[in-house]
Parts: sequence; C-alpha cells; structure tokens
Amino acid sequence: MTSRRRFLQGLAAASLGPMPGWSAVGAPDFLAAALFPDGSYRLAGLTASGAVVFTLPLPGRGHAAAAHPQYAQAVAFARRPGTFALVIDCTSGSEVARLSAPPGHHFYGHGTFSTDGRLLFTTENRFEQGDGMIGVWDVGNGYARLGSFSSGGIGPHDIVLMPDGASIAIANGGIETHPDTGRTKLNLPTMRPNLTYCDLNGSVIEQVELPHRLRKNSIRHLAVRDDGLVAFAMQWQGDLSEHPPLLGLHQRGGTPVLLAAGDSDQSTLQGYAGSVAFSSNNQTVAITCPRGNSLHGFDVESGSFKAAYALEDVCGLGAGPDGLVYTTGTGQVGRLSETRTERMALSECQWDNHLVPVQTGI
Repeated sequence: MTSRRRFLQGLAAASLGPMPGWSAVGAPDFLAAALFPDGSYRLAGLTASGAVVFTLPLPGRGHAAAAHPQYAQAVAFARRPGTFALVIDCTSGSEVARLSAPPGHHFYGHGTFSTDGRLLFTTENRFEQGDGMIGVWDVGNGYARLGSFSSGGIGPHDIVLMPDGASIAIANGGIETHPDTGRTKLNLPTMRPNLTYCDLNGSVIEQVELPHRLRKNSIRHLAVRDDGLVAFAMQWQGDLSEHPPLLGLHQRGGTPVLLAAGDSDQSTLQGYAGSVAFSSNNQTVAITCPRGNSLHGFDVESGSFKAAYALEDVCGLGAGPDGLVYTTGTGQVGRLSETRTERMALSECQWDNHLVPVQTGI
C-alpha cells in the first residue's frame, strides 16, 4: 500500500505542460468504444447529436474510457480481465503512454481523473489475493504508477470522482475472478458487493452494503449528480426467476433507495443493467438493459418508474443537452426526452458498453 506521503509527493511533482484542449478535435461530448466493419476496435469521439468527430485504433476490445478534464487525452481501457490501458492524444491519434497492470493485477475497464487532471485512478483486481485495488498514476510524469490502495471490497468495477473533488466512489461488484479462468465468477455463494467512498489517499469514508437477500446483486456502474447523489446499476447473479431492483440511489450518510419497474417490465431484463446516468436536468435517472432490449427511466425525487423504452441492444448512456443520449450495439445514437426516444444518427459500427462524458475543465 502506497503511503500518504508518497501520494502527496507525487502530486506535488506532477506537472502538465501546454497541450491542446478538446476543442482541437471538434469538441466531442462523449467517448465510446466500438467494433467497426473491418474488424477493428476503435475509440470514437461523438457530439451530443451523434456525429462522430474522430476514431482512433485500439489494440483490442475496449470497455470504457476516461477523458482528461483539460487536455485532449483519453485513456481507453481493455475489457475485463484486460491488462492494458491506452493513453491517446486525440489531436494526433498518437499513443501517449500504455498502462500495464502490475504483475498479479488486471484492470476492470474503468478509471477517473482527479479534478486538476494530475492523477488517474484505475479499478484493478489483485487476483491471487482476490481483493480489489485502486491504482494511482502520475499524469504529468508520463502516467508513471505511484502505487495503489484497497478498493474496500472485491471486484471493483466502476469508479467516479465525487463533486467535492476530494473523494471517489467505488462500485465493488463483489465478484472474484482470476485470469486463468477468464470471466468465470468464482465466489457467487459468498459474494458481498458494496459501494465504498474514500478520499484520494485511500482512507475509507463510508461503505454501504445491500440487504443480505440482495447480496448477489453485483454493484457495477455509477453516475453522480452535482449534489453528490450517486446512482448505481446492478447485475443480478442469483436465480433469474427472481426480478430484483437493478438501480439504486445513495446520498452519503443515508440509506440506499432501490428502484424497480413493475414485475411485467422488470421480468424482461434478465437481471442485467448495463449503464446508468442522470438526465441533464437531474430529474430523471435511467439504466440501460441490453439483454432485455430496454431503457428504464425513473423520477429521481419520488423514485417512481416513468417508462420502459424498447431499444435493441441498448447499453451506452449519458446526459445530453435536453435529456439523455444512448448508444446501441446496432449502431444507433439516440436521445431520450421526457416522453420519447428519437434516433439521431446511425453509425456503421457496433457501439460497446459505455458512453463517457467529456467534461472539460477549461
């Protein structure tokens, strides 16, 4: 475990020289990985209207990405249990750095930058011990690794920076895996997912677990509102004849609130939520459910179910100018307003799991 002093020394030493901002590449609103007809995996920049402003090659299938808050750099993560993360200069398409998981670790496909862009945090599995770790990387020193700290659980998948800029939320999915067995889940009878909040040095601030009867509901993906309300999407590892909630809301210091549709809609989802996001006005929270070909929207304040929208292989989701933007494995980019979905673009690719907002700091 890396010491607090070493973290602070690394932070003080990090320096970011002048580099082009996101406007230099057409000011994309989102990043997304995709499979293209020629068989190549690529990272794309998209506008909120679905226009593709650039695509850049990846060495393998991507999952999610992290956008630098100031400069036109993106970190594209391999799909679990991948060991690479590619740092790309989006103005030139050149490789800035290639992050390799340390021996005995693999990445989980997600990461986040600190507010000032000096540090990158990555979710990782230390697989021989079976515990979750958060890797810390020094951006200004060529993405050199500073160290790591415990994620507070097993199987940390997603990670988000909290609005205070001083803490992170971690989705510890609770599922143990090992590269020797690929994506096989090794501990389903004993899994205990949790949502962990910690400061940027790894000190735990708060942890939240689900009720025991829902301990097989793996907490996987996160979204955070400006006031610190966290939404988490889940993937059920239990009997599929049960139809548990796949969406939760949590405010630090409070009790999680679990949201679900009526049984007729919930039963079609096959226990799987892909992505989660708040709408641009923060009044709606939604999850995508690619196995059920559906997008579910809920009212944030009341927790009531608004509607289910039929969308084939929908998974990517993010806040757009007037609601939500989604992507599908069939190449669609669309938007969800308060009342309906609308296809905005159809790309010749298969969009992968996530639609990552580019939130610039300058």
